[in-house]
Amino acid sequence: MAYRSIKTYGAERGLSCAYRQWAADSHCQLLHGYSLGFVFNFAAEQLDARGWVVDFGKGGFGAIREWLHHIFDHTLLVAADDPARAEFERLQRLGVAQVRIVPGVSAEALAGYVFEHAQALVDAATKGRCWVASVECREHGANAAVFENPNSVLRQVSAEALSLALKGL
Repeated sequence: MAYRSIKTYGAERGLSCAYRQWAADSHCQLLHGYSLGFVFNFAAEQLDARGWVVDFGKGGFGAIREWLHHIFDHTLLVAADDPARAEFERLQRLGVAQVRIVPGVSAEALAGYVFEHAQALVDAATKGRCWVASVECREHGANAAVFENPNSVLRQVSAEALSLALKGL
């Protein structure tokens, strides 16, 4: 059985960025902005010495917070495969944008991207004791996407199967 801990890093934190869905057949192909929010679901089989899954201060979540601000605070996100990528990178050279090249700019892709980075940081901070079970990326109140850690899902299914087997079901 795993302990869970949730950290919400809401849109009010100021992670205001702009991007576009260049392949969309809608107005989403144009530059537009959001103040993104993220919800982190952490898990651990054992609590730390303070009784926590993860430290939400400098010792744990602080590195994630710093990375989030570097990537999403007053930045222009550009998908790695955007055909206009060179033009956006030119804006950075001109000093009019802080461009961040990311694998994709959908809420789903951003949830996965943030998960990958958060998992590496949490793994290092907790020496593998804690993991990121999921990351939710919120564009606004009506749009969100979740990336679930495949290993966490496997652990949960395995634990449930083991429990059923022990009960003889």
